[in-house]
Amino acid sequence: MLIGEFEHSLDAKSRLIMPAKIREDIGESFIITKGLDGCLFGFSKSEWNNFEEKLKTLPLTNKNARDFVRFFLSGAIECEVDKQGRFLITSNLREYANLEKEAVITGVGTRIEIWDKDKWKSYNSEENLSADQIAENMANLGMLGI
Repeated sequence: MLIGEFEHSLDAKSRLIMPAKIREDIGESFIITKGLDGCLFGFSKSEWNNFEEKLKTLPLTNKNARDFVRFFLSGAIECEVDKQGRFLITSNLREYANLEKEAVITGVGTRIEIWDKDKWKSYNSEENLSADQIAENMANLGMLGI
């Protein structure tokens, strides 16, 4: 399971270090794509295959489904971790996530998220995320007793 929060800087060639704990689970080769909330999503190859299978079940005749599939697949790239533990983030994905220098990699179960550090701080702030509100929302989704 991918968990944790790690801060790293992009180098001059737009490479980011993959934390060793995350690398063990996601692998030396993985897929990154545009994510939700202005971050990037990263999937191990097996999780990406699961995600693609779900996308294939969406009806081609539904515009919302086509938009959803395009959003995730159009920017997806396969990344390789080099011997120093770095991987390249392409310019279109850097631009989408506003990644310039400082980044945060978070493990969120079946995927990682790559955030601009300032955007992550803003998203994760008490004004934006209240633990009590999250718990209430999860209870409304049937996640009681966690």
